[in-house]
Amino acid sequence: MKKLLITLLCLAWSAAAPATPGEVPVGGTLRDTPLYGLTGDFRMLAELRGKPLIINVWASWCGPCRSEMGSLEQLSRRFGGKQFNIIGVSTDDDGNAAYSFIMNSGITFDNYLDKNLTLENMLGAETIPLTLLVDPKGKVLKKVRGAHPWDSPEYVDMIGKTFNVPMR
Repeated sequence: MKKLLITLLCLAWSAAAPATPGEVPVGGTLRDTPLYGLTGDFRMLAELRGKPLIINVWASWCGPCRSEMGSLEQLSRRFGGKQFNIIGVSTDDDGNAAYSFIMNSGITFDNYLDKNLTLENMLGAETIPLTLLVDPKGKVLKKVRGAHPWDSPEYVDMIGKTFNVPMR
């Protein structure tokens, strides 16, 4: 019985423990931090408050990241700036590689370079791609791991329900 209790406590602790240093869990509020523009200007994360936000964490060398970027672009063109904003955060060590990928792919939503692993750690991106849905006050509502068809009816519906906004 004692061994079972210890095992259960270890499992509960590991499920609650952050995966990356300083990770903000679902339900927590993102801290303000600098965003270094790849295609957008330098700004602070808090400047994006006031409207729901989708944050996609990616890298130019990541195949699944690259494959989902087109669906994020379509989502951005259809809904971005209206019901919510979309930004990308590249974890590339080489900003030139990230910038080249964005330019060659025709991505128009703002993208930023994660310097010093600050965003990667805060967002919990121990694996990528990672997409976060954040409310207008900076509270993390959902973290979605892996590549997904973000512009599909299923995901558009999930986004609308999560943000409680009409998706027309």
